[in-house]
Amino acid sequence: MKFNNARECWKEILSDPASKAGLLSEIAKFARENLEPANIVFGTSGWRGEIGSDYTFNNLRIVTTAIIEMFKEQDASVMEALGVRDIDEIKRRGVVVGHDNRFLGPEFAMSVIGLLNKEGIKAYYSGETITPEFSSSLEELGAACSINLTPSHNPSVWAGYKFNPADGGPAGPEITRVIEKYANGLMAQHAIIPYAPASQYETIDPVGLYLRFVEKKKTLDIAGIRKFIADNDVLICIDHVHGASRGRPQRIIGDSPKVRYFRTNDDYLFGGIAPEPSSRNMKAVTETLRASSARYKLGVIIDPDGDRIRFTDGETELPMNYFGALAFHFFHKYKKLDGIVTKSVATSNFANAIAEKLGLPIRETMVGFKNFRQYMLPGAKERAIIAFEESDGISGYNHTLEKDAIFGLLVAIEMMSMTGMNIGKYLYSVQEEFGFFYPDRAGVEVARELVGKPLTEKLARIKNTLKVGSTVSFDNVTKMVKTMITLDGTKIVFDDDSWLLIRPSGTEPKVRFYIETRSEKEKDIMFKKAEEITRAAIAAS
Repeated sequence: MKFNNARECWKEILSDPASKAGLLSEIAKFARENLEPANIVFGTSGWRGEIGSDYTFNNLRIVTTAIIEMFKEQDASVMEALGVRDIDEIKRRGVVVGHDNRFLGPEFAMSVIGLLNKEGIKAYYSGETITPEFSSSLEELGAACSINLTPSHNPSVWAGYKFNPADGGPAGPEITRVIEKYANGLMAQHAIIPYAPASQYETIDPVGLYLRFVEKKKTLDIAGIRKFIADNDVLICIDHVHGASRGRPQRIIGDSPKVRYFRTNDDYLFGGIAPEPSSRNMKAVTETLRASSARYKLGVIIDPDGDRIRFTDGETELPMNYFGALAFHFFHKYKKLDGIVTKSVATSNFANAIAEKLGLPIRETMVGFKNFRQYMLPGAKERAIIAFEESDGISGYNHTLEKDAIFGLLVAIEMMSMTGMNIGKYLYSVQEEFGFFYPDRAGVEVARELVGKPLTEKLARIKNTLKVGSTVSFDNVTKMVKTMITLDGTKIVFDDDSWLLIRPSGTEPKVRFYIETRSEKEKDIMFKKAEEITRAAIAAS
């Protein structure tokens, strides 16, 4: 078959992933031969693009060249943000380079390492690696920064590029703006960056380094977790959705017939699904737990780069809105940790209710895990005991500055061990004490040309069309606008403390909707109203 571009080819592949995976060779050809420039934007978690269209080998080398140019410039503020003195220190300490297990991952990584070699920068190759392992590897190796080639939970057509400075957290805007400036300058020149062979690199074991990191930090009791599994009637089901998190739990909690693993084989197309931790995707885990008579039951689903996770005990499902708040309560009550809880503005107010009653501070940030850094550094004045966001990301006290699905899994096992309850029962006991909240999220796709500033400007108009004190109709229910929060998108809080948040995605051509109601039956009408407000803002001239 003949295709004019990679997008046409991807459409054909996804029409029947089971029989048309062979066409990935055509995608590889487009990735190598397509020299069209792309607009480089590092959103909430790095640069992402469609493989063969905007994410090509040349554009990957352009972004890597931009990072090297940033190193060479040695701007004092950038060097401070990186956690190094100068480029000589970067050359000596080195860069960790790895990838998830998506199509062309190793080839993309070698293309990056080749350019680092050319500049005399030491390179560590971590191979198939999950996102939190870059953070632990940086600390354990004393490396200067990392390059993580993953688009996280995005569908199979995507590839991505994450950059982390020496502290292991996601790069902030003081770094990514410089990368964008150099990269888009090269794109405007239609630059062609020649291939450079990867001739010198040290291969590392990211799982071993992660385990060493966790045992050193002592926030989690690995020995206690292993003993709990060995001594009790337990069934744990882990769905890896063909992602790079496979094999990690066995190394950490040990092999056991009480732990079952799902979808661990290679599949670049993820069985034709979007590999996100969703309720629909964890159906097999839920059904397996329901059929079991085990005393303790836990199921999780983890995204391809191991930074998002969702939980169930077979009866109750816990997205991060619930689990993050529960982890906060657990760390304070059972692990006796004091500090603050931090969450994104799009996250449920369940944690707020717990914090208020416990007399502990809560800090809300813009969406994006990088915004938690100031509360998670070891020397932070206000130090988080849990940091989480509604999009299934979590980390905690004395742990990585990146969100970490394996951390979430280990915390959930410790919850069962220390509370004597399955997580659904534990959740209900906390809800009875602190209140019931019903969060959810959805969204709509928009034209690709709107991504970035045009979409942000259109959605900013919402705050001018709805005012505090005005009323909004929801079918036969009318609510008054109590508060408008424009920290990240537009959050409209109503007089019954229900709310909706509308914001552009930082990485995809989508508008995100986040809602919270005080009754389950109001969810549909809240989503309907969010879409109505969004489409009106986009359509306005």
